[in-house]
Parts: sequence; C-alpha cells; structure tokens
Amino acid sequence: MTHTLHRQGSLLDLREDFVVFSMACQSVNARGSVPKIRKIFEIIEKYQPVNFGDVKTGNCFKATKEAMEGNFQENSYIHFVFTSREIVGKVLRDLKKADVGLSVVVSGVVNDIDQLCRQAGLKVHTVEFSGGIYGRTDRLTEGPVLEITTMCGHGLIAGNLVRHLVKQVRKGKKKAEEAASELARQCQCGVFNPQRARHLIEQMSKKE
Repeated sequence: MTHTLHRQGSLLDLREDFVVFSMACQSVNARGSVPKIRKIFEIIEKYQPVNFGDVKTGNCFKATKEAMEGNFQENSYIHFVFTSREIVGKVLRDLKKADVGLSVVVSGVVNDIDQLCRQAGLKVHTVEFSGGIYGRTDRLTEGPVLEITTMCGHGLIAGNLVRHLVKQVRKGKKKAEEAASELARQCQCGVFNPQRARHLIEQMSKKE
C-alpha cells in the first residue's frame, strides 16, 4: 500500500505526475540497508526531481540533500517526484542496471508505468489501485483544491491554506510558484508535486 495512490485530477494532469520511492522491507532486508538507500538516492536525485525527501528528515523545500543523506536509517523511505515520462524511463533503466536490491515503487497512470517498465526491461509484479474515498465525502474540499491536497498522501496540506494562498496570488501578494513552494514544505516526505500545484493555483486564481 502506498500513500501516493489517492491523487486526484484529469488524466492529462496525472500523466505528468510521477512518484518514485524506495525502501527496505523491515522483516527481510533492512539490516545493513543504509548504503543501498544512499546508492538509490544518488541514482535518482541526479535527474533533478521537482521534489524529493525522506520522511525522517523532510523534503527538499526545508532540508538539504546533505542533511537527508546524513540521516538515512534502515527504515528510511526516500521519495522523488517527476513530471517527465522520459526522465522516469531513464531512472528505471539506471535502477535496473544498478540492481541495488531494494523495493522500488512508481506511482502514476498505470498503463504509462507498465510501458515504462517494459521499455526498461522490467516487469511489473504488483499493481495497487485506490479504492476511492468513503464516508462523509460531502465534507471534502472542492475539486481543484482536492487535487492539490491529495498530492500529500499523509493529509498534511489543509484546504483552507490552499484557498488562502490562491487569494494571495489573485491579489498579487504572492506568485503562484511561491504559493506552491509553501504548500510543498507542509508535505514532510516529499511526494507533493509543486509544479502541478503551481499550474492549478494559477488556474484557480484566474477563475475566482
């Protein structure tokens, strides 16, 4: 199960929203896994993701790459966000070649991920789908705000903060890019896509 399954949005938007993450299985290969985590981090980070992080240290909007690397532990989860299908393909090819020996999960539009894996010489062995949202769905935030808040799988981005920042952008007090960065800082593990958020904020600030 991954906390990156619940992202909402149009197919067009979701096709430019990829999360790649890696971890050791705590009951199988966690012992001595820090050098492997560091190796995978080195392979993926060089492709300049739009966001990345480790849940223990924070994301790249509030922690340095060096701080993350210095704090890796056997139960660290490292996350990277990309907007380019081509780059994700390169990441997968490099990971296959390195064969580090840790689990790698890629979130995105399933047909696209399957195709990228095949092109990299990999076979998808598990596919997870979101079962949707149940309960008091009438209390959820509205469409475009929900598209932003669900980019943080731990629910750390409040709908009211999104609305406040959209108003700030509309009034010219803040740029959409600054608003997206402020939201990205709230998502501790670094799975939030600030580039996609910037586009959504720009659209909302023009409509309301």
